[in-house]
Amino acid sequence: MQSSEIKHFSYIFTGTGLSALMTVYKMAVSGKFSGKTILLLDEDAKKTNDRTWCFWGQEESLWDSIISKKWDSALFVNENFKRDLVLKPYQYNQIRGLDFYNFVLETISKQSNITFLHEKVTDINELETHVFVGTEANCYTCDSLFNSIYSKGFALNQTQYPVLQQHFVGWFVKSESEIFHPDQATFMDFSVEQRGNTRFMYVLPISETEALVEYTLFSENLLPVAEYENEIQIYLRNLGADQYEITEKEQGSIPMTCYPFWKKNTKRVLNIGTAGGWTKASTGYTFKNSDKKSAALVQFLQHDPSSKMASFHQKSRFWFYDLLLLDILHRHNELGSRIFSSLFKKGNPQLIFKFLDEETTFVQDVKVILKCPKIPFIKALFSVIFRSDKCNQKQ
Repeated sequence: MQSSEIKHFSYIFTGTGLSALMTVYKMAVSGKFSGKTILLLDEDAKKTNDRTWCFWGQEESLWDSIISKKWDSALFVNENFKRDLVLKPYQYNQIRGLDFYNFVLETISKQSNITFLHEKVTDINELETHVFVGTEANCYTCDSLFNSIYSKGFALNQTQYPVLQQHFVGWFVKSESEIFHPDQATFMDFSVEQRGNTRFMYVLPISETEALVEYTLFSENLLPVAEYENEIQIYLRNLGADQYEITEKEQGSIPMTCYPFWKKNTKRVLNIGTAGGWTKASTGYTFKNSDKKSAALVQFLQHDPSSKMASFHQKSRFWFYDLLLLDILHRHNELGSRIFSSLFKKGNPQLIFKFLDEETTFVQDVKVILKCPKIPFIKALFSVIFRSDKCNQKQ
């Protein structure tokens, strides 16, 4: 039953994933939006620990109080070598999803101008003077809308930009044996069978007996859940875990693509998060990118309130670097281990992380890129240029 009265808001957020909650939290703590009414719409109440985010950082952040674990060292492994990576001045940080939700929602709930309703969005329609939003229960309007509901069809129903998935299943395990190194995260372990893909294990140890162990792929197609779990079992057995308890499970699939989602942005509608291309395309990392983008968006709304939302996005050279890597992995998915191994075998870890955070100079970019196998990247460069020319001719 729909309400007869349509409520109007300054801003509506459809979907309350990481990007939306980060943005609204920063709007709240800034104190600059107390005169604006804000509505968040999502059928999920954010009451479960449905994911784990990690990011590397070297400075204090808004999220320090909810970081559950930090590592100063990481391990990179393939079938031929192991390398201990000293991360300083960086640290690798872990935040559990439920801790993040509770932290943000506690602040949001105290704001009289912010409303969070657990309703499923069914319709978004931009009109000349406002945006109409329909849910299964009600109708709303707003001056500007921020959408983080991902529509996979936009990326999948085209051929110019490769689309891979970072897909994984993770087990939180408690072993009877002391098999983990709590001071060192396993960043990528490519010693597992590749089977023509880019496959690796990812381990976040909490103690000598507890860790999150994830089997992760960068590839097009997902696997049956049993296949991920079988690989985790084999890996734990090889580590020496004969007896262990699975305390939690998580799984996910993050799109990896340079598809220009921002071209869907309009005068009053801005796509954010994965729906807006905020996920780092070459790695699937989301937290750090969303932190930066949400901060930039809050600043944008403060200083350019009359600007068209479509003008918010700015494409950088890192988008092009990501496009080259995804082109390679799309055509030759088995090259992932070789490419990442070439980066980490002798490369400076701090410089690599700085590069992945898109904070390097062009000269530093070149130093990182030259570590990669040159022939695949040269071929990818020509492939991307050829496809771009072909698309331009069609237009």
